[in-house]
Amino acid sequence: MQYYVYILFSKPNGTLYVGVTSDLIKRIYEHKNKTFGGFSAKYDVNKLGYYEIHGSIEEAIKREKALKGSSRQRKISLILSVNPTWQDLTETLL
Repeated sequence: MQYYVYILFSKPNGTLYVGVTSDLIKRIYEHKNKTFGGFSAKYDVNKLGYYEIHGSIEEAIKREKALKGSSRQRKISLILSVNPTWQDLTETLL
């Protein structure tokens, strides 16, 4: 099974959200449709800017915690490393 650590954004250089899931497409759908309340719904953070694939949930959670604890600039750098134009990467998954 694969697990994903992902970073969402509201707009280029806007609000960021870091999460972990086993079903990235479903989770992004939930963010976009504000299925659950919370931070991402409140701040309209629903564009996929970056994601990583991990082989175990433990590895993915460890990475998620590391990213959440890292600086905002580190998160932006990760997005820019694969997505310099701040496109919503959701379409690349479909």
